[in-house]
Formats: sequence, structure tokens, C-alpha cells
Amino acid sequence: MNLIESFELNTISSNKDAGKIVAIENHEAIPFDIKRVYFIYGNKSGKPRGFHAHRKLYQIALCIQGSCKMVCDDINTKEEILLDKPNLAVKLPPMIWHEMHDFSHDCILLVIASDTYEEADYIRDYAEFKRLRS
Repeated sequence: MNLIESFELNTISSNKDAGKIVAIENHEAIPFDIKRVYFIYGNKSGKPRGFHAHRKLYQIALCIQGSCKMVCDDINTKEEILLDKPNLAVKLPPMIWHEMHDFSHDCILLVIASDTYEEADYIRDYAEFKRLRS
């Protein structure tokens, strides 16, 4: 079983000169009601982000421009995936430690979340995360 579950979003192209469309819809590719959407951009390549897990929140992450490396950890397994296509998404369920590294200069990382921001849902200390996962 893979820790990281990635998938490709449906890409529509009716005319090669007209570009492409990637549609993201509730309960199609996204297995939850969308309550929050945010994006990260302007991050420096050598400055990683994340370093936390969520208690209850589900997320889907994808680079709609550029690339970054997503590292996920459940204390037993650590996996990484390069998000480098605008239709390649990764599922981030609760209680998975995640980090983002190696941002390209033009990276825009889009995150779709199952709930609104709640600081109490974050686990920012890896030792606490390990204790809660054990």
C-alpha cells in the first residue's frame, strides 16, 4: 500500500490551439465537500514549507504551475512525489505529516480543503505527531 495516493484530474482539450481545462468538482475527483481553497506562491526554492499534520482535515494538493516535491510520513513509511503537472494531485488525509520542498521559481501550489482554517487542527510538533500516531 502506498502512503501517497496521487491521481490525475480530468483534462479537457477540445481544440489544440485553445489550451486545456482542468475542472475540479465536489465528489467527482474531490471526495469531500470543498470548504476552503488556497494557494502558495512566491516561495523560494530552498525554503521548505509544511512540517505539520492535521487531526481531522482532508486536503488535495496540486501544482497548477511549476513544481514542488511533497513528502508524506505516517511514522512507519515516508514517501515523496514530484508534483510537476497541473493535473497531478495528491490526497492528504488526516494524521499524515507533510512537507513541501524544492519549489520551482514559478510554483503555484493549490490546496483544496474539507474545512475552514482551524489552528487547533494542526499538529506542528513531530514528537507529538509520533505520540498520537502510536
